[in-house]
Amino acid sequence: MRVYVPLTLPGLAAAYESGELGDGPFLAYAVTPALREWYLSDDIEELEYAALSRAAFASLRLLAADADAPRRRVVVAADVPDRAASADPGRGLDPAGVGEVRVAGPVPLVRAAAVHVDAADAETDVSAAARALPAADGGDDDGQFVVDGAEDHELLWYATQEIPNLVGREG
Repeated sequence: MRVYVPLTLPGLAAAYESGELGDGPFLAYAVTPALREWYLSDDIEELEYAALSRAAFASLRLLAADADAPRRRVVVAADVPDRAASADPGRGLDPAGVGEVRVAGPVPLVRAAAVHVDAADAETDVSAAARALPAADGGDDDGQFVVDGAEDHELLWYATQEIPNLVGREG
């Protein structure tokens, strides 16, 4: 199963240093039955993009909680055995939980297929979106508009060999 793990750049650096994603169980996103029903598509690429987008939003939440992290969303796509990730059927009914899975334990970073990161030119909008999250969560339309502005930026694709450059550990 392909899972999409939301991180920040410091979180990616920690994963690079330890050689593992998470220490289990941890939150990720995947093409779940609830996501299939919510997205109404049979196209696996569209479904995976939807899971990636959900993880990017979760990364934004991580940025809102870490004022010191660079304002760039990070998502790591990794392949795990199907039994290693499970969706909470009750959580799938909650629109905020669509596509969520719990990964049982650490995932070796060598299982990562790719890393997706905002370009530097997204930092202003991502920063504003992280600040606006509480207002958006409270139902404020202006706050939601600012949060949606971060989604206008596509995450860039990076090969896993580029992680050292992304986290400033060129070697």
